[in-house]
Amino acid sequence: MSDVANSSEKAVDKPVISTGYSHYVLGLLSTVYIFNFIDRQILAMLIEPIKQEFGVSDTAMGFLSGFAFVFFYTLAGIPIARWADHRSRRVIITLAVATWSVMTAVSGLARSFAQLAVIRVLVGVGEAGGTPPSHSLLSDYFGQDKRATALGVYACGVYVGSALAFLAGGYLVQNYSWRIAFYIVGLPGILLALLVWFTVKEVPRGHSETHDASTDSVSLTETLRFLLSRPSFCFIVLGSSVQSLSGYSIITWGPAFLSRVHGMQWIDIGIMLGWVVGFAGCGGAFIGGKLTDALGARNTAWYMRLPALESLLCVPFAVGFVMFDNQQLALLCFVPFYFLGAMYVGPMHSMIQSLARLRMRATASAILLFVVNMVGLGLGPLLVGLLNDYVFAATHGEQAIRYSLLVLAVVGGFGSLLFWQASRTLAEDLASRDRDT
Repeated sequence: MSDVANSSEKAVDKPVISTGYSHYVLGLLSTVYIFNFIDRQILAMLIEPIKQEFGVSDTAMGFLSGFAFVFFYTLAGIPIARWADHRSRRVIITLAVATWSVMTAVSGLARSFAQLAVIRVLVGVGEAGGTPPSHSLLSDYFGQDKRATALGVYACGVYVGSALAFLAGGYLVQNYSWRIAFYIVGLPGILLALLVWFTVKEVPRGHSETHDASTDSVSLTETLRFLLSRPSFCFIVLGSSVQSLSGYSIITWGPAFLSRVHGMQWIDIGIMLGWVVGFAGCGGAFIGGKLTDALGARNTAWYMRLPALESLLCVPFAVGFVMFDNQQLALLCFVPFYFLGAMYVGPMHSMIQSLARLRMRATASAILLFVVNMVGLGLGPLLVGLLNDYVFAATHGEQAIRYSLLVLAVVGGFGSLLFWQASRTLAEDLASRDRDT
């Protein structure tokens, strides 16, 4: 964008946006995020029937649920985010929702494993345009004092969407087929795309800021140099990646684990995981956002100290979930594991947005998602499949999945050290955001 355009944007008076309308936009974009995760997470409930129909291995299904989606999701994410940092975020979100919804429905038409993998790639390309522009737009509707709460509410889309995917997936697989499941969860997103197009306002960048901040256009190289020079940004990204490695592994392979090890029926798995993911996930994300906004007002370091504590506390409950032979005890452990595992999401996204300059926010979000999803969503499920097939299968048979998940559960605890390190430089990095050149 030209200097003239930048000057013009700075000169425009901030429009009056009511609290009610800000909450409407938050609610609508959160609903979009819910459908993002329904379309993404439904595959976790369909692993076993797809594997049986196409006659493929656990490693192949780990690839389908991980890298087949995430590689192009992350590859497309940064250029789309760059577009969102300079053009209408409303338009980009609209196009993204329409694309991933249509491609999810088309997944039900696949006649081979290769066809399904290609279609999942296209779902990933569509979903790459959802979160970064939404984070950027919401950060202009909500100031830093309310941003962790707002982005914590937005993050509830992960848990509501995953819950609905488990509930719907369990019922549809039990009574219909995996193809019908894709049709049903994909098509409603087209209506959401129209709602975003016609009802969301593109507010000026920096609308929520209480101090003057630069809105100058910057190159990708300048953005990367700036963000990587902030130690807290780097440690937040690394800590989130390690945390997600454990979380995505367990939630993606959780249904198959409960079926193989505990002999649960699909509809029972869907109901159990659906309710826990929905309520514990949303509760953790919301409370985590509210708590860090309150504690962060007294000491900024708490925006990362809290994620450090919850990351450590997650580990024993994750271990209990995969190792208890008693089904009730295992499921009981899953509740605090998922509640604690959701608490870091609001402060993580809030601090990434707050550390970035105004025309870096969508790109900063995309960089975070690039690393987190490549490590967590891409590598995590694939590692479980590889461990199942090549490390534990010979000695543990159907129980192999238990020990694969145990390895990933323990690794997730190392995110605590990285989050704590981020808390040590966070205040200085925030204070220097617009002071440094």
